[in-house]
Amino acid sequence: MTQHLLATGAPVHAIELDAAFLPGLRHLAKQFPNLDVVPGDVLKADIPAIAAGRRARVYGNLPYYITSPILHHLFNFADFIDEIHVVIQTEVALRLAAKPGTRDYGYLSVVTQFYTRPEFVFEIPREAFNPPPEVTSALITLRLPGERAKLPLASNAPPVGGAPPRSSRDADSLFLDFVKLCFSQKRKTLVNNLRSLAKPDRIREALASLDLRPDARAEQLPVAQLAALHLLLASAR
Repeated sequence: MTQHLLATGAPVHAIELDAAFLPGLRHLAKQFPNLDVVPGDVLKADIPAIAAGRRARVYGNLPYYITSPILHHLFNFADFIDEIHVVIQTEVALRLAAKPGTRDYGYLSVVTQFYTRPEFVFEIPREAFNPPPEVTSALITLRLPGERAKLPLASNAPPVGGAPPRSSRDADSLFLDFVKLCFSQKRKTLVNNLRSLAKPDRIREALASLDLRPDARAEQLPVAQLAALHLLLASAR
């Protein structure tokens, strides 16, 4: 993958944690001056600093057991990334691209679709890897921006106690905390899951204003409706 990217002539920054692979990358850097080897953990990587002001495209085979933390870390730099192309476990790829009302749609779907426009590209058979993993893999493309660009959460969120308007990152964090609460018990209704935020009657009123049933569940709502519900309940508080 690194060699294919280098062949384009674009600057390539290879982030590698495993010391066993660093000598090979450094040898490659002697052939390709556009390769910058970055030893370290991608979970601690400062993407804008590494890209030195250029907008980034991210490529990788993600370790399956930390796929979600890596994606969350990359989403912190959503304003600096154009595309993410990664090989991950098929089951997770399906969740990222899942539509509301389907079995796979959940918190990770909403977070991903808030920041990106996911596309399940294709499945990769086990035999394509050596040694073959126990699960199937898939390539997924995440193009930025996602629904976040259409949702003025920061400007619409009411200030607290005369404080200045919240920053975009603060507003994103508050919204995603709200989404996590909505999905805290997936099979329960929003009225039940959001009791810590508002009284049931207020939640039903907010749902009705969005033309949603009083027994609506989080898995039925797209990102835009979850954001609208968040703002309604936040303004009520």
